[in-house]
Amino acid sequence: MNVKVENLEKNMAKLTIEVDADKVDEALNKEYNRQKNKMSVPGFRKGKVPRQMIEKMYGPEIFYEGASNILLQETYPEAYDESGLEIVSQPKVEIEQLEKGKPFIYTAEVAVKPEVTLGKYMGITVTKVDTDVTDAEIEERLKEEQKKSAREVKVEDRAVENGDVVDIDFEGFKDGVAFDGGKGEHYKLEIGSHSFVDTFEDQLVGKNIGDDVEVNVTFPEDYGQPSLAGAPALFKVHIHGITVKELPELDDDFAGDAGFDSMDEYKEDIKKSLAETKEKNARREQEDEAVEKIVADSKMDIPEAMIEHQIDNEIREMSQSMRYQGLSFDQYLQFTGMTMDKMREQIRPESLKRIQSSLVLEAIAKAENVEANDADIEKEIEEMASMYGMKPEDLNHNIGDEERENMKKDICIKKALDIVMDNSKKRAKAKKKAKDEGEAEE
Repeated sequence: MNVKVENLEKNMAKLTIEVDADKVDEALNKEYNRQKNKMSVPGFRKGKVPRQMIEKMYGPEIFYEGASNILLQETYPEAYDESGLEIVSQPKVEIEQLEKGKPFIYTAEVAVKPEVTLGKYMGITVTKVDTDVTDAEIEERLKEEQKKSAREVKVEDRAVENGDVVDIDFEGFKDGVAFDGGKGEHYKLEIGSHSFVDTFEDQLVGKNIGDDVEVNVTFPEDYGQPSLAGAPALFKVHIHGITVKELPELDDDFAGDAGFDSMDEYKEDIKKSLAETKEKNARREQEDEAVEKIVADSKMDIPEAMIEHQIDNEIREMSQSMRYQGLSFDQYLQFTGMTMDKMREQIRPESLKRIQSSLVLEAIAKAENVEANDADIEKEIEEMASMYGMKPEDLNHNIGDEERENMKKDICIKKALDIVMDNSKKRAKAKKKAKDEGEAEE
């Protein structure tokens, strides 16, 4: 196999890969073996038709598409390694030549990791974040816990009121025709939550259990499903039941149920938990601010294909998360009124930010000679094992070389960020000390 590399503009490159003719014949034979049981020729049993006979009847092209997929899967990883490039996108492949008895030639256009010219990254000033916990915040957290402990009590002697939870069946119609995604059964809807379109919830107030209600709404102009955007619709709704949430008293008994001796002790624990969360959030906010300033002062030319690749990864992670919740990504788009194009555009700014942040922190790690040693890897594995409820040795055994390299990269990024933040903190302390001493002299 021969690989030629051509550098293009804006951190793009084109690989031209030539695969020997004998590999092409092997791939054609693999595709023939994959398809032969599906082919029927008079005078031959299924699976027994010679490849030459099929090629004579239909032409060798019948196996070209499958063979090209086989060749791409087998040769691109090797071409990737042989190119010596740090590729950061999926390849855009073009077949240049695929013919029986001749070399297989194709090109792969790829994005290459950009070089970063670092600006100032030491002595970054970040905004001080208030981490004090107020009594109001403690009370708000208590009310959240109170709502979690609420009992649902059936209501049978009155009509629907604001704040009730109604159990409903519904089906939506546009111009008298039911539309996709507009149907639900035994859906629990909180009146006043504004989770349904337009005045849907308001029109159920005053209705009773067993009622069949016609609800008229108009979808917003920017609704994600184009066929419904700005359109009037009718929902046929049946009310199965009404429940209200009965909240427990916030007293020592409530604290006891949560594992505390008194409400004061419970509040103190909440205060501690909120303080820890605020400190973590403050650290994250300051890290984001510092990295944004470093990015703004640095130079890098990020190829479009790299951004698209990052967006693909984000959507793949979202889709996997949805599946764990029993929801397909298509259903999620429908329920949220989004389209795939709109979702990609929404994700784009954050994807770009992640790329920029990662690139500058990798550059800082390189500039500061940061490395991930065995102890760092071991600590990371222990933390991951604890998160997944596994033994560290079992997790370590299941981690491949690629995952281990990614782990080292992530550790170096974290260390680089620690260097930036520690330096920022020292600078802030030095400035404060100088200011205090100046005021003392006055």
